[in-house]
Amino acid sequence: LARACTATIRVKLLKIGAAIVRNTRRVRVLLASQHPLKHVFISAARAMAP
Repeated sequence: LARACTATIRVKLLKIGAAIVRNTRRVRVLLASQHPLKHVFISAARAMAP
């Protein structure tokens, strides 16, 4: 996912059934607790966080 564009990441999240919740200050991605690649998405989110 290091070189993936946002559309690719969004499609992968949709395929795993993630819920994306957006409000005025933040975007939350809700993954299933047993998702096999959960650690990858958590690492990516931490890398993008300010």
